[in-house]
Amino acid sequence: MGLGARRPGEGEFVEYYNGQARQLRRTAYLLCGDWHLAEDLTQTVFTKLFQSWSRIENRDAVDAYARRTLLRVFLDEKRRPWRREYSTLPGSASLDAVMRAETPADERAVLRTALLKLPERRRAVLVFRFWLDLSIEQTADLLGCSASTVRSQASRGLNDLRRVLGRDLDELRSTTTEG
Repeated sequence: MGLGARRPGEGEFVEYYNGQARQLRRTAYLLCGDWHLAEDLTQTVFTKLFQSWSRIENRDAVDAYARRTLLRVFLDEKRRPWRREYSTLPGSASLDAVMRAETPADERAVLRTALLKLPERRRAVLVFRFWLDLSIEQTADLLGCSASTVRSQASRGLNDLRRVLGRDLDELRSTTTEG
């Protein structure tokens, strides 16, 4: 193929990207809690998707493939050793302190902060089930587990979220009444 030549199906891919990039980026943000990382994850997903675009026969399954790829990319990224490194410089703030300082006191920000405090798998179950409105079976397929695991992880995740939200809302109330 010469310069400027298009690969077969490239127009379809561009159309899919234009229609789904924003939604996938928001989902990535809910998983990781960082817009810059969410952008990186989304770009990685679309790169992988583009590389296999010509081999995807069932175009109706592209959304599921993209979500599954996003989950795998997110989990792989969390396993990288450099993600576990923290600054030890004097005066460096913890993630929680930075998020509290930069987070406006609205319900959505509190919910996003609370989601980040959940274990990754439970967070993924809650995002896929309740943000993307996927069925238990679709979520199980994406996560590679049974439907009963999704139900139990969703139940535990919601309980964890309620507990975390109770603490965060108490902290939020105490900081707004002190000022």
